[in-house]
Amino acid sequence: MIAILDYGSGNLRSAQRAFATTGHEVEITSDLDVALKADGLVVPGVGAFAACMDGINKISAAEVIRERTRAGKPTIGICIGMQILFSDGLEHGNHKGIGIWQGEVSQLDAPILPHMGWNTVEITGPTQLFKGIEKESFYFVHSYAAKKSVGTSQAWTTHGEKFLSAAEDGPLCATQFHPEKSGRAGLTLIANWSDRL
Repeated sequence: MIAILDYGSGNLRSAQRAFATTGHEVEITSDLDVALKADGLVVPGVGAFAACMDGINKISAAEVIRERTRAGKPTIGICIGMQILFSDGLEHGNHKGIGIWQGEVSQLDAPILPHMGWNTVEITGPTQLFKGIEKESFYFVHSYAAKKSVGTSQAWTTHGEKFLSAAEDGPLCATQFHPEKSGRAGLTLIANWSDRL
């Protein structure tokens, strides 16, 4: 079963529909026991870093995400759900993230913000997420991003400057773009992730 974490932020229904294409049962939940025990956990996120962390903290979900990572249980963060895996977010002040990955999420140095629309990725390291879709484009909506390398495999995208658009780190994966809004390529990425379950 794939659990989609409901902490008050994210495109829950569109994510549910997209992850259901894998053939797995998909449940939207704020029950931490369900989130901990699920075969796979999706951490969505839209809006601002601080607001998403407030939602995570209100239901005490950070420790569940850390525990899943320690236990080797697959988890994927999407958009702000990726950003909050880092230690610090600099949107509207300095805010603490979940801190699995060390590093800051800061504003893109770009002439036009937000970075909205389709863009390509450049893969470094061995990838399971992007198998068969290495040259595809994905759909982004954001003004802030991580800019340092984490994990064993990374995807990089340029909008004004180069930023981290995806990472794979053992059981933990994350994408700055929205795979659930990225058409066939996004659904392929979701299927590739579900192959870990």
